Amino acid sequence: MGSSAVEISWPSSSIDSFEPSFVIQIEGGNSSDNLDFLESARPSPRPRLDIPKPPPLPRRRSNRGLAASCFVPKETKDIWEKLFSEGYGADVHILTDYESIIAAHQSILSIASPVLRNLLQQSKIKNHVRTIRIPGVPCDAMSKFWFLWCSYGEEVMQKFVLHLLVLSHSYVVPSLKRVCEQTLERGWLTKENVIDVLQLARGCDAPRLAFVCLRMIVRDFKSISTTEAWKVMRHADPTLEQELVESVVEEDSRRQERSKKVEEKKVYVQLYEAMEALLHICKDGCRTIGPRDKALKGSQVACGFPACKGLEALIRHFSGCRTKVPGGCVHCKRMWQLLELHSRMCNDPDFCKVPLCRHFKVKMMQQSKKEEVKWKMLVRKVTAAKNAQKLLSFRRF
Repeated sequence: MGSSAVEISWPSSSIDSFEPSFVIQIEGGNSSDNLDFLESARPSPRPRLDIPKPPPLPRRRSNRGLAASCFVPKETKDIWEKLFSEGYGADVHILTDYESIIAAHQSILSIASPVLRNLLQQSKIKNHVRTIRIPGVPCDAMSKFWFLWCSYGEEVMQKFVLHLLVLSHSYVVPSLKRVCEQTLERGWLTKENVIDVLQLARGCDAPRLAFVCLRMIVRDFKSISTTEAWKVMRHADPTLEQELVESVVEEDSRRQERSKKVEEKKVYVQLYEAMEALLHICKDGCRTIGPRDKALKGSQVACGFPACKGLEALIRHFSGCRTKVPGGCVHCKRMWQLLELHSRMCNDPDFCKVPLCRHFKVKMMQQSKKEEVKWKMLVRKVTAAKNAQKLLSFRRF
């Protein structure tokens, strides 16, 4: 209740005026009842409103494998693989490390990659065959890069995905690059390789993949920061290490801020429930407490207001407390604050049955601007919680 603890000072005349303005009947109750009027309780079900059902949510995409997303018949893919592996009609030789030669076709390479097309146009022809060199890539990975845009396979992608991501970025093959990114995002990342993949994603202009890696690092920073990849990155790229640490600190701050806002929202919701219960008690009466002209329902009857039980105990204490001076008793001070909060939220003080409602309306004129700002802010947040609760109840039914 820290958010509602606004310092107040009332003259003794307002204390004396509480008894005649709010005459209540109190049945015998246990003196050890909890005086916290915000005692948590489940709200009773509200009457169902005649609201049409919302449209169904969009269906989630199935997380199928890469093989399931390819609709090329198996026979056709076998023909392609045989064509590429045997180099039938090849007019291009690709030289990789260790002088390995991969037979390819100029027409397919030129269509698939504008970078390879330029390289082929600048290459020399010898014995009707053009030769280009692509160093730094294993021969197996290069051979898969050569025909993978026609035939996808899970095992191939799992084995050469990092090499293929670099090749597809370097030689501008967008379709293959998207497949590589999807493969990495769909469970291939581990705490041992996420640092390497992050650096690769930043170098290959893959922002979504970099974001997925960053999110994984932030969530499991403690274990990832002990891996060998993290230690290598610290020496090779200390700037990246600083960025990651700052991201972790920022995320922790945001998490604490969200938690703080959630707790504050709970307080405002409890205050709104207390206002509802106060009106209910003063107007209609409840189980063991209410106006003198109302018949009490008894302690065994269920009440639909969550804060009613705690508020009953608070009013019972307030009516019998000998101190009853603002600042002299914690529970009485809480009751004074509830009465003032109600008065500030009440739009009909002339006919309101809550005690001292009009008195607090007059007292507002004598308060300082600082106190007025505090109360207005509290009223605004409680009102927002009220509107949110109503909207939530409508959505439930």
